Amino acid sequence: MSEKTAGLTPEEREAVKQRAAELRAQEKAGKNRAAGEQAVREAIAELPEADRILAEGIHRIVSEVAPHLVPKTWYGFPAYAREDGKIVVFFKAASKYSSRYATLGFEESAQLDDGDLWVTSFALLALTPETEKTVTEYIRTAAG
Repeated sequence: MSEKTAGLTPEEREAVKQRAAELRAQEKAGKNRAAGEQAVREAIAELPEADRILAEGIHRIVSEVAPHLVPKTWYGFPAYAREDGKIVVFFKAASKYSSRYATLGFEESAQLDDGDLWVTSFALLALTPETEKTVTEYIRTAAG
């Protein structure tokens, strides 16, 4: 095992390998929205049912309220980026790292700054009407 991967779990090593494969695929496809959409749909389809339902909901919300964001995979997760390629929002499945909850996360390019403290991620168990309303507003704000 190399020194660079010695501290990574098997799941983390697999995520790094997935990211490298994503970068190679993106390089071949360019910034093609259709290719990104296909990659995200394939990543979502591979998820266990509970994660898949959440990821499909997040995908639907992003598509509705932030259609200018470009779908792509990021470490094997569905993610949505600005035209410059910077990730704004991503979904991390609970099953990926045997976590008790999925994560809806926002990267630095998300426009969520609010004084000295703001949210960068949420634990997500279900998309109820109430949580969907909250998620929608955060995604809309993050996307600018």
